[in-house]
Amino acid sequence: MKWKVLITDHVWPTTDPEREVLESAGAEVIVAPNGEESTLIDLAKDADAIMTCFAQVTDNVVRAAKKCVVIGRFGVGVDNIAVETATELGIAVTYVPDYCIDEVSDHVIAMLHTWNRKIAIFDQSVKKDGWGHMALNMRIMRLRGKTIGIVGFGRIGQAVADKASAFGLKILASDPVVDEKTVTDHGGQLVELDNLLKNSDFISLHAPLIPSTEKMISERELSLMKPDSFLINAARGPLIDEEALYSALKKKKIGGAGLDVMVENVPPKNHPLLSLDNIIVTPHTAFFSQESTLELERRAAQEVVSVYKGEMPDNLVNKNVLEHLNPRHQLPHQ
Repeated sequence: MKWKVLITDHVWPTTDPEREVLESAGAEVIVAPNGEESTLIDLAKDADAIMTCFAQVTDNVVRAAKKCVVIGRFGVGVDNIAVETATELGIAVTYVPDYCIDEVSDHVIAMLHTWNRKIAIFDQSVKKDGWGHMALNMRIMRLRGKTIGIVGFGRIGQAVADKASAFGLKILASDPVVDEKTVTDHGGQLVELDNLLKNSDFISLHAPLIPSTEKMISERELSLMKPDSFLINAARGPLIDEEALYSALKKKKIGGAGLDVMVENVPPKNHPLLSLDNIIVTPHTAFFSQESTLELERRAAQEVVSVYKGEMPDNLVNKNVLEHLNPRHQLPHQ
């Protein structure tokens, strides 16, 4: 008898790679037609496993999934999953925390250079007005000797530090759960957030989205930044207070911002931030390459298969579920 896996959503062309892994393990794969809560509640009722990308696997969805033993995330963060509810019910939650380190860190460095060297502006000027029509009166920094502040010094933050160092940038890092040696091993200095904000020419956010980090960059934090500094967010949109950012950019209190994520997964075209000329925006594509996506699909599916078979997954989010008195999974007790 086949077991059922519900895929709530995906942003890649096909689900063939994950289907191959799942179906070879005896699963039937069901792809939701949309990510609405009511749709997912209905489809989750007889699902043995749920896999999700960006759709919200809410408390109601998790409670409706009476047979579910595992919820797997296609990605790094799990802020779109009701993890506490899953743990309460004895459901394992998995993710893939290290699949796109190169892609995201490359994207951050690309945004930094695109902004600093004014690549997009010069490109449009030449195509619209011809060669050499733009006066060289804008701020372009010599990177060597300047400072990048990295907020959140996990795998991706460390990769950004290594790549930024190659351009002669000094490294400041702020992270309450990282020790000083970890930062110095990557050529940086561990400092408090306020110190980082005041002394960095570029700031890149890599913190997880948890209650204490929501809107961690707001009016006060933006007021500490240098007037020509550049803020990059390729982590989670809600880390930034968007109203405060809009005000700071509009009033030229900071130089600019590069966003790969925003508070809304799909912000409207008339979003105020999108009207500004001192901002670079990409549509949540920092994670993407053909290689990273294929790796993600296969590894996320294998995590779900492992839990269903009673094998310990490589990346279990809610480790305390192993202590559950009546777990739905059959993972070995630790």
